[in-house]
Amino acid sequence: MKRAATRIGDGETELEVPLETVCFIIIKAREFDAKDPVTEPSPASNPSDDHSAAILEDHDDDPVLEELRSLISDLSVDAQIDLVALMWLGRDDQSVDEWQGVRQQAADAHNEHTSDYLCGTPLLADHLADGLSTLGYSCAEYECEHL
Repeated sequence: MKRAATRIGDGETELEVPLETVCFIIIKAREFDAKDPVTEPSPASNPSDDHSAAILEDHDDDPVLEELRSLISDLSVDAQIDLVALMWLGRDDQSVDEWQGVRQQAADAHNEHTSDYLCGTPLLADHLADGLSTLGYSCAEYECEHL
């Protein structure tokens, strides 16, 4: 996939994570965030009897969450750092001028738990979208093509 580049300050900086990947993560995070709390932890009914309502609940073995964690874990370290920095940039309402500092903080804090950290962050999709917007990007075109 093509890398996304943006003008930041005096130089050009490339995101290590492809824009398409960030947009896909945003869509998956919205799918997961839309789930309801589990109302019956171990239903003994047939899924066809309850009209597959359990799909709409937030179970530990949720396939959307597993896909999201797997995708993030499979990214390069630099791409994971960019995701965390984008989330922080959007969450903390910072400016494009602060991108390099935020990215450096994300690099300093990076560890093997990045996918758990990101997936456990409330409003992850909104923060990532806001971070992209701060850098001048949008997932609107990607969403039109894939939704």
